[in-house]
Amino acid sequence: MPLLDTIKQIFKRKQKSYKMVLILSLIEELRGSHRERVSFDRIKERFLNYFVTEQDRGNRVDHPPGRESWAEVTPSQLKDIISSPVNALSSIIFFNTQDNSMGFQSTIISQLGEEGLVELKELAQQELENYNTALKEFSIKQYLDEIMDRYVLAKKDSSASHPLGFLLRQAIPNELKALPFLSEDYYIIEGSIGKGRWAAIPWLAILDKRVTQTIQRGEYVVYLFAEDMSTVYLTLAQGVTAPIREKGRKEAYVYLRAKTKEVREFIPLENMNKDENIHLMGRELGNDYQASTIAYVKYERGKVPSDEQLVRDLQNVMENYRLYVERRVLNETASTLEVEPVTEYMESVPEPINDVEIPSILHQIQSHIRRKGFFFPQHLIENFYLSLKTKPFVILAGISGTGKTRLVKLFAEALGATGNNGQFTLIPVRPDWSDPADLLGYKDLSGRFKPGPLTEVLVEARKPENGHKPYFICMDEMNLARVEHYFSDLLSVLETQDWREGKIQTQDLISSTMLDTSEDQVKFGSLGVPENVFLIGTVNMDETTHPFSKKVLDRANTLEFNYINLQQYPDMSEQEETEDPADLAELNHLFLRSDYLQLVDAYDANKELVVRTTERLVKINALLEDVHAHVGFRVRDAICFYMIYNERYKLMSEEEAFDWQLLQKILPRIQGSHSSVRRVLLNLMKGALGTGSGVTVNIEDLMDNDASPLYLRWAAGQTPPTAKHPQSARKLAFMLRRLEEDGFTSYWLS
Repeated sequence: MPLLDTIKQIFKRKQKSYKMVLILSLIEELRGSHRERVSFDRIKERFLNYFVTEQDRGNRVDHPPGRESWAEVTPSQLKDIISSPVNALSSIIFFNTQDNSMGFQSTIISQLGEEGLVELKELAQQELENYNTALKEFSIKQYLDEIMDRYVLAKKDSSASHPLGFLLRQAIPNELKALPFLSEDYYIIEGSIGKGRWAAIPWLAILDKRVTQTIQRGEYVVYLFAEDMSTVYLTLAQGVTAPIREKGRKEAYVYLRAKTKEVREFIPLENMNKDENIHLMGRELGNDYQASTIAYVKYERGKVPSDEQLVRDLQNVMENYRLYVERRVLNETASTLEVEPVTEYMESVPEPINDVEIPSILHQIQSHIRRKGFFFPQHLIENFYLSLKTKPFVILAGISGTGKTRLVKLFAEALGATGNNGQFTLIPVRPDWSDPADLLGYKDLSGRFKPGPLTEVLVEARKPENGHKPYFICMDEMNLARVEHYFSDLLSVLETQDWREGKIQTQDLISSTMLDTSEDQVKFGSLGVPENVFLIGTVNMDETTHPFSKKVLDRANTLEFNYINLQQYPDMSEQEETEDPADLAELNHLFLRSDYLQLVDAYDANKELVVRTTERLVKINALLEDVHAHVGFRVRDAICFYMIYNERYKLMSEEEAFDWQLLQKILPRIQGSHSSVRRVLLNLMKGALGTGSGVTVNIEDLMDNDASPLYLRWAAGQTPPTAKHPQSARKLAFMLRRLEEDGFTSYWLS
């Protein structure tokens, strides 16, 4: 029979190899005696014999605490060592102190049977083999030596793309992640040589996710390199940036040193230095790190020990770190080396969606929307999807009652995101919103942080168990208040998107000065915009609303809902379709998450399309410069990403896709009353109509005369010309008409 889920998880977290060896020793002793309980002394004998034998063979295994060889371990020491896995496995095994016997719990034995025991033994053997293989293959000594040998000279070069940056940010973290006691399920491992310029003191940190996810606050393990590269220290340290920011340097030092004294008295910190003799230099930063160091192991340049010793030191430091986390931060009394994770959830890596499946998925979404009795123009769903994929912020604009909010709700609903499960949230914007506090939250008079409606969604979305689910936030009528006033912080944070550990992450959205209590720091600290959150704003453009600045327009695709066919009626045949979009609820957030953040991410594989698209934009930019509406790299990259996704998924022709981007990323920037605006509109109209429309655009003639022959073709009852870019041509026609009739035009007033 298959192993129980509870048993499959027992080796998930391992500080050492003890659990696997204990299980194997117990199973071998039970099968040899044909009894349900056996002598604990015999188990200890088998346990010790395994390590002694492996060491005699020259194989790398965990060293006994305070000893070089397992052959030197005394009976009392062995009892202390084996007590940790006994306690850690108490959910499936028992130890009777009265008769000194051990065995599996009766409920476990009855469910496992002989077949289950065999499978458990095979699982333990495989886990033990993987564990020892990871120890054998681990090699970090050469990296530490290389950094200390090369760093000082390397600082004469640019830090951008420098090989030492690769070592600290990727190579060494990947090396450490391979160690079985540093599972990514529990720890964040990251390093830095500085951002933009060389760090005086480069570092490599290991953070327990239950305590902190940033080196700015909380406790963590970190390798700190002295500024002159004479030494590297493996330390148990505290985050120093947040305390200094909140308390000032003088008070922060008092706080950090008091915490250091407390931790030194609280956990053993064996085989670590517990003094103040850590010398990093680096001016104030060096002093900061020294004040925050709880205990350390020192390695001098040219004297870095073997990889085997480095592993032993790191295991020891991580054990002290674990004891601190579980005893103090998590209020646990267990003192075992191997405690199962606090949460039962184990974050899994979501499966990417195959490109060829995208059209079928979008068809199912469209069918779901039609069954609900709603209809949208051709390619609107594809356009909405591509816009979200390009950037997780989209604006839906148009007259009231056209289904903007309904589109967001139904699109989310088709993917299993509803208000009931918290994955769809509607936030009505109020006209009196004047700063980010109305959306993000504020600190009340008692010092507690009161989260805003958007912050509550972000907190829920970033939970590990929700990381694969898409979350939709609909900002309804977002321009009732000035968007730049209440939305500016979020816009800025969205621009800090970067790849970290295979995920898109941003800078913190909530300032640490807003988080005074430890509870608030845990819940809202290090809160950015998770990669599974998608923001959609709906706007009505009339005399009661505020216009958008270019800062907002640059960061979003603007989809327009102004052209309505009222003679659309519910189709009963659509509603009776048997196709069930509920299957789409199983889709993970990668369906919508961006695959590219910078153009370099996509350039090599899509060079021809990128160059072709950019050449079009260069010509358009030359026209827009006359009215100061030309675009920069941000808009260029977004349009290129849109075009690349469209080509990958084969949703529309290249001209259709570019038409949507011209309409959504270029035309919203144009407004004014000058003749230069008229010239730009006419030139853009000429390009949008193309050569096959049958309409001649004489720029100089139309600058001085009535342009009605152009825009009247789009009047009610008329058949519009066959244009190269029909969506953009129609919009340009209305903008020209506004300019002639009112003396002023804008994308928003057509």
